[in-house]
Amino acid sequence: MRSEQNAVLRHRTVEAPAGRLHLVEQGTGPLVLLVHGFPESWYSWRRQLPALAAAGYRAAAIDVRGYGRSSKPETTDAYRMFDLVEDNVAVVRALGEEEAVVIGHDWGSTIAATSALLHPGVFRAVGLLSVPYAPPGGPRPTDVFGRIGGPEQEFYVSYFQEPGRAEAEIEPDVRGWLAGFYAALSADTMPAEGEPDPHFVARGGRLRDRFPTGPLPAWLSEDDLDVYAGEFERTGLTGALNRYRNVDRDWEDLAPHRGAPITQPALFIGGALDASTTWMADAIDAYPTTLPALSASHLLDDCGHWIQQERPDEVNRLLTDWLASVQESSSRGNGTRRRPAPRSDAALPTSLRPSETEGSTSRR
Repeated sequence: MRSEQNAVLRHRTVEAPAGRLHLVEQGTGPLVLLVHGFPESWYSWRRQLPALAAAGYRAAAIDVRGYGRSSKPETTDAYRMFDLVEDNVAVVRALGEEEAVVIGHDWGSTIAATSALLHPGVFRAVGLLSVPYAPPGGPRPTDVFGRIGGPEQEFYVSYFQEPGRAEAEIEPDVRGWLAGFYAALSADTMPAEGEPDPHFVARGGRLRDRFPTGPLPAWLSEDDLDVYAGEFERTGLTGALNRYRNVDRDWEDLAPHRGAPITQPALFIGGALDASTTWMADAIDAYPTTLPALSASHLLDDCGHWIQQERPDEVNRLLTDWLASVQESSSRGNGTRRRPAPRSDAALPTSLRPSETEGSTSRR
């Protein structure tokens, strides 16, 4: 019976401050909450869910508010970091648990880190993929982003600030835009050194003007792209883009936590070719201070931004090894803490979408 439970992806909706949150879970055992980034969904964790289930964990990948089948509040300020953190807490409670390990990628990494910072009693360990942890503080974010571009071009975060502007570029051709955006940040399809940087928009231009126009990255099949495009064609991009439109509100909200470290066990995995790791190299160097309980920091060679999709097997090994060490440490410190369920090699995905009964369609 346990192996059958581990082999099935279970779609469900839970109540949260957002209204409702859609999630997909697999496996039994200690809870591991997976939080995606932009522009993705729970589906970005499709290769991790069965691996974590097989290792004896209950893995739950959410659609962050504004994405997929989760609620999409209308006001821009409903997407501030505080609200997303409380959504995560609500998911843990709705699943009948008191605590969880939280793992995030891209914006999900920042959401996961802030969840651990604000609720250490709920999130007992944190895994960060792609975007390093940098404690709250520093100058106002939009001032910083505004200075990055210069007179001839605009940084993409600044480009996303004005409601409706990026939507006007993306929504007439969601599938084509996503294909270009994914390719622009993937190791095997990103622009060569010396070509225009796709993180910037020429004044009067569009972000997609700098996207590659060749084949899809190896990790992204046509079927995978259909899943992502289908969700955003249905929902639009405003909910997802509203995360960027709250960076100054987050800066104000988190001011009492300026410089605060995260003291729970932590893991970082970055791509060596990902701009997030090169731009934020100082944040990684500061980990002895900002993440004093860091277990390990890994940079994957020849890997771009979409880490868990570009290198699923390696990421799965790093995650399950780290989770095992967290569990072992927790068990030594607290004999009543739940142990992972027995490992099951039968934990293979039998449905990636509610209507499917086949395994992953990712070309990897």
